Amino acid sequence: MIRKIAAGAGIGLAIAVASFAYLAALSIFSKRPSNLGLVDGRLRACPNSPNCVCTQATDAEHRIEPFRFAGSAAEALERLKQVIGALPRTKIVTTSGDYVHVEFTTLVMRFVDDVEFAVDEKTRTIHFLSASRVGYSDLGVNRRRMESIRAAFEKS
Repeated sequence: MIRKIAAGAGIGLAIAVASFAYLAALSIFSKRPSNLGLVDGRLRACPNSPNCVCTQATDAEHRIEPFRFAGSAAEALERLKQVIGALPRTKIVTTSGDYVHVEFTTLVMRFVDDVEFAVDEKTRTIHFLSASRVGYSDLGVNRRRMESIRAAFEKS
């Protein structure tokens, strides 16, 4: 009986290690998406998977409210970059006019999430899309991260 339990535990451990190795490999070899940037002034749509949030999404699963700001778009963009720059494992990849692309890397698995920001001076909002590069579910990580950035942005 004890041997059967030990054998079962060994198989379970082997499956867990293989799963971890597979996810780590996916993370390490993931490439930056080629469809980043604005198209006709809008961010791309989220995929059907639940690992993305976007202020311009029309469905409730992916929809999140944009950041609001007072003052100029330039001041808001600078404030946003300061908030982002203070976060760990964060890399601002592209800044071009009213657009910013940022990569966030998770601590343990080293997964990369791409976040795009677009400042709309006319409506005094910052639209964004936050999406995981790999996997299906992110267990709400992108939504929580963006709400955390919103809180820091509003506080600064």
